[in-house]
Amino acid sequence: MTDHTSPPPDGASALDFCLHLARTQALIVRRFDSILGNLHGLSFGDYQLLYHLQRAPGARLRRIDLAERLALTASGITRSLMPLEKIGLVARQADARDARVGYAVITEAGLALLIHADATAQALGQELLGSASPEQLAPLSLLLAGIAGKQPGNG
Repeated sequence: MTDHTSPPPDGASALDFCLHLARTQALIVRRFDSILGNLHGLSFGDYQLLYHLQRAPGARLRRIDLAERLALTASGITRSLMPLEKIGLVARQADARDARVGYAVITEAGLALLIHADATAQALGQELLGSASPEQLAPLSLLLAGIAGKQPGNG
């Protein structure tokens, strides 16, 4: 039987990939920040926060779960949520059974803004990756998910 698995990359190849990935990530964030900021008044971080809340059961997440999804610390998620709470896009919700548990909830205003921003974000994603086919993106998405899953605290 033939083994179809590839050998792991050498150190230089792995580092080269990570450096290209870091540069690409910075450029993508800058582009999303610019477009989403100009058209919707949101940073890419704000968009991601609203995106995850909207897709969560009941459109709410425990703050610690939201922090994990965004790869932020507990204090980082608090700093991210505060301005969105102040402008009414996100609200706090206490757990009826455990006062120590707090949820972040997307509001109607947040949902309405996200619907418009989502169309913009999808169009920008398509523009950035327009030359890639779904067949090319699928294994890259799996690779990136695997890298994210190997981070401390994710398993």
